[in-house]
Amino acid sequence: MLKIKIGVKEKIMFKIAIVGRPNVGKSTLFNTLIGERKAIVEKTPGVTRDMIEDYVELEDKKGALLIDTGGINWGGKDFFNRAVMEVVNKCLAGADLILFVVDAKEGLTSEDLVTAEYLRKKNKKVILVVNKVEGKEDEERAIEFYNLGFENIVFISAKNQKNITQLKELIKEYAKDYLEEISEIDVIKIAIIGRPNVGKSTLINKLLGYERMIVSEIPGTTRDCVDVLLTLPEGKKYLLIDTPGIRRRTKIDKRVEKFSVDKALETIKKVDIVLFMITAEEGITNQDQRLLRQVQKNYKACILIVNKWDLFDDKREAGNLMLENIKYGIRFIPWIPLLTISAKTGRRVNQIFPLIEEIYKQYNTRVNTATVNKILEDLKENYTFNVKGKRVKFYYATQVDVKPPTFVIFTNINPDDVPKNIEKFIENNFQKFLGFNKVPIKVVFRLRD
Repeated sequence: MLKIKIGVKEKIMFKIAIVGRPNVGKSTLFNTLIGERKAIVEKTPGVTRDMIEDYVELEDKKGALLIDTGGINWGGKDFFNRAVMEVVNKCLAGADLILFVVDAKEGLTSEDLVTAEYLRKKNKKVILVVNKVEGKEDEERAIEFYNLGFENIVFISAKNQKNITQLKELIKEYAKDYLEEISEIDVIKIAIIGRPNVGKSTLINKLLGYERMIVSEIPGTTRDCVDVLLTLPEGKKYLLIDTPGIRRRTKIDKRVEKFSVDKALETIKKVDIVLFMITAEEGITNQDQRLLRQVQKNYKACILIVNKWDLFDDKREAGNLMLENIKYGIRFIPWIPLLTISAKTGRRVNQIFPLIEEIYKQYNTRVNTATVNKILEDLKENYTFNVKGKRVKFYYATQVDVKPPTFVIFTNINPDDVPKNIEKFIENNFQKFLGFNKVPIKVVFRLRD
């Protein structure tokens, strides 16, 4: 479930931005304040690039929006430093309070002085958060941060949760008239999964209608799993989760990317629907098939999105051949819907949400027991099942769950002895005749007492 504000217009939501140099502990502080390990924490500078958002609870079930940002590197001139700075500027423009994080172990730096002057020009309320104050030497060194001239200063250790309550109380003083109720609502959770550089962040930006995610041709641009809540004009809510590009383990040689991959694979388990992206340039690769088997293994509803389809403009025969190759490559999951788009131009992107709604409805469908058993009886009349010379009897079936639709069939043999081909045969027929043509279903066998 996603924690969100309810009943309050977006424009009066109190927003808190965390800013500072790389590697001062911004993401650790973010995770500590929201109470879960959401942002990737790693000693390598520059891990966080996109904005990461969640709610910090400041009173009983009331709080404000907290935003983690990438590290400000004033000397950096490369693409990512410029892109992070654009994100920071955009974030600060809408922020009501800034947590300016500095590092007590490194002491006051020239970069901190530049950042302090930069924040003063923003004319925003600022709390100076001196992090990594974990011993007497740190405390003595931290005194020099008073030279930055900010009225409110808190000495903490985000890692050890030292003085976090004091910091939250100070934040609450600023936000007390704007606290939002934090509640859990039903929202369709959608993960965008795929190899690096297939256009995941571009698609999210197109769906949102603005440049929310950093986009580049450089593999590994997205490192965190970034949640974005999208509310359509009619009120329908979707949680879009952008994930890092997943490469083969043998191709991964950096700790940060390994963490990113692990988080992306973990995300598959938590969402309702996966938008699995490939490109018209490459089609289905072996790595895509491996990832899709993870989707299949977790019984997740999925749409195969073929991006960059505009490459086949005026190349109809080549496009048809590519489609046939893609369909052959996903033959082990024949139920998966396929949609060709161009995330860059927006072609057919408007078909994604209607398809999501159709799939989500199937994924949540319950079939009455009489109908389920009618299909089972038809199978029993037309087919005979034998295992190790013993005839298999299927007595009764019923649906016990949704997301995925799950059916229990009572039988006369040990469930572990039911061959995979029989299980798959029944599963395929249930999908076909019970109306689950676009989602996976799960069949479980139980020995009748």
